[in-house]
Amino acid sequence: MTINAKSETGSGRLSTDQYENNFSDLHPLLSRHEALVEADRCYFCYDAPCMNACPTSIDIPLFIRQISTNNPTGSAKTIFAENILGGMCARVCPTETLCEEVCVREEAEGKPVKIGQLQRYATDNYMQSDNHPFSRATSTGKKIAVVGAGPAGLSCAHRLAVHGHDVSVFDNREKAGGLNEYGIASYKSVENFAQNEVQFIQQIGGIVIENGKSLGKELTLDGLRQEFDAVFLSIGLSAVNSLGLDGENAPGCIDAVDYIAELRQADDLSKLPVGKNIVVIGGGMTAIDVAVQTKLLGAQDVTIAYRRGAENMGASQFEQDQAQTHGVAIRHWLQPNKLLLDDAGEIAGIELEYTKLTDGGLTGTGEMVSLEADMVFKAIGQKFSAPSLSDNGIDTQSGRIKVNDERQTSLAGVWAGGDCVAGGEDLTVVAVEDGKIAAENIHKILSA
Repeated sequence: MTINAKSETGSGRLSTDQYENNFSDLHPLLSRHEALVEADRCYFCYDAPCMNACPTSIDIPLFIRQISTNNPTGSAKTIFAENILGGMCARVCPTETLCEEVCVREEAEGKPVKIGQLQRYATDNYMQSDNHPFSRATSTGKKIAVVGAGPAGLSCAHRLAVHGHDVSVFDNREKAGGLNEYGIASYKSVENFAQNEVQFIQQIGGIVIENGKSLGKELTLDGLRQEFDAVFLSIGLSAVNSLGLDGENAPGCIDAVDYIAELRQADDLSKLPVGKNIVVIGGGMTAIDVAVQTKLLGAQDVTIAYRRGAENMGASQFEQDQAQTHGVAIRHWLQPNKLLLDDAGEIAGIELEYTKLTDGGLTGTGEMVSLEADMVFKAIGQKFSAPSLSDNGIDTQSGRIKVNDERQTSLAGVWAGGDCVAGGEDLTVVAVEDGKIAAENIHKILSA
């Protein structure tokens, strides 16, 4: 892809050492001693509120106890039994609003057990051993198509392969991994971890990944249903919400998800365009990720503008604090009103309107403020964009695929999971659980 940036955008290049330092691992792997000390802080609660808060129901007290008894291999197997992408989830899960938020240590001391880092300690050590925690069952002769090689698709494919089914995974990008490969901040997943995890998952056998194939182009749902015994859709949210302002296609007005993907694949960060003055519109994880990373790339001033208060932001408090620690300004109660262009038709700034709550609804006050900007990033959410699935008999709800508790769609033989389904949270760990639930139901039906 090509970023629609201004031709002379750039705030000065950093040294190679500065880039390496800025984009180094956010949470370096714990040493054995550090892991043992941290594991010893766990109370191993009988009712385990942390486990109840985990979307994949990992037995957290058990895996931490296994670390404390110097059994990281057993700990990793406990994690992978519920979440085969436990390594990536340890890096990207908002543990501060899930397991760690309800940790008894957090309630008592304001300092939870570092569950995410302990999970990474166990899974990383295991993945470096070239072993696999599962053995593949005898082949069933059944074939399943998985469309989308993101967390939900990979989770589903792995669990189906464990049961002995043959799985073909189709993805429209050059690499498998979905948002794990293309959509998260680089400092959260370093050293090509996303691809290493894909290879780890494929070690089970029975999984073939075909890249450069997407639904509605190289693939049709009817064709897949005829060729395969079951189909799982994990096609994500490929379209980006627009600002709805004139000049949105001007150089310097950029989709944040495209920029993050470009950064994730860049071999030389010094060649990636970055402005001096940057404004990011949005309040979720994508907004934080693009704001922090442009600051790390050398931008002088980076501002996040969000239309509501801090408590309404999709990004966790930890992420908000991280952004501010890196020098990103977060301004609330502001919504975009007008893009400002220079004589060349390129982004020069943005006019924002102050907002307020009136009778429970958000309204503009009419008071404006203008910010100078040579880059404006759109990070106001993504939306479902796929061939008309309703023509194939698949019901949708709120613009996404409607599924039941087993992740079955309204069309027989077709399941769905991940960001593309209605009612779920847009989290990697939730997508993994969707894939696991669908796989178990597919296996049950195919085995009947």
